[in-house]
Amino acid sequence: VAGRVGASGLVTGDSLGQVASQTLENLNVIYKRAKYPVFAPLIGHDKQEIVDMAKQIGTYETSILPYSDCCSLFIDKHPETKADLESTEQIESGLKIEEQIKGALESAEIISV
Repeated sequence: VAGRVGASGLVTGDSLGQVASQTLENLNVIYKRAKYPVFAPLIGHDKQEIVDMAKQIGTYETSILPYSDCCSLFIDKHPETKADLESTEQIESGLKIEEQIKGALESAEIISV
């Protein structure tokens, strides 16, 4: 998406420890695999602080709309909380990532805030 809109980086809503995927180890692997710099301005905020900010800037209603994201489609009963880069790269090498990215981009909706 960043390339599609000409962005120089990615801003995420990651909050350390908010969900299983947002452990320090997992975020480190995710950010290292990103092709663009990743900024996580909410990283140290708790859920209620983030909800309050979303309401303040007018994004809360959008954030609670029902949709199928990758988390709900591919969630494991026992998610990895201590990912490592080498294992992640090995697993990804067997996946058809480019096809998945293409499909995701075709169905992406860009919302300007």
